[in-house]
Amino acid sequence: MSRGTVVAKRYAKALFSAAQQKGLVAETETQLQLIVDVLQINPEFRAFLVAPNITLETKKQTLFQAFGAEASPLVLNTISLLIERGREGELASVLAAYLQVAGEALGRADAHVASPAPLSDEEQAKLADKFGALLGKKVRVTNSVNPELLGGLTVRIGDTLYDGSLKGKLERLDKTLQSAVI
Repeated sequence: MSRGTVVAKRYAKALFSAAQQKGLVAETETQLQLIVDVLQINPEFRAFLVAPNITLETKKQTLFQAFGAEASPLVLNTISLLIERGREGELASVLAAYLQVAGEALGRADAHVASPAPLSDEEQAKLADKFGALLGKKVRVTNSVNPELLGGLTVRIGDTLYDGSLKGKLERLDKTLQSAVI
């Protein structure tokens, strides 16, 4: 496990603990996701936060001005702490670790489903029910479109990949045939 991952988990656990005490677990997740999304789509803001020639106070003031209305002091203070310690680049890792910590504590899992076409809400609900029964957890499904799959779908929950795609089946069949010929 890399040092950055360990650090991200430490921050995520502390943030989750504080959010849980205040009853703000879901809100904290939403706010953290919002800030990570903004940083991903706005490279100028991301560059601003990591720029060594800009003072910590200026970075923190800008952060509070930009997100003060959307994010709680709990989230903003955590990000300020990351900035103070030169770990602003770890924010996406902190979000991922927070999702994992919150999911474990709340009996929830996130399923990332790739399909050749968008899934309907009904199909996503069926997948959530099916994998929820398999894992004994409440499953949240996020869908992304991958036209390379041809048919079927892949489901990633944590470190486990369930490959029910046509592409995956064809690759497995190819490997089986090649090993049988040799």
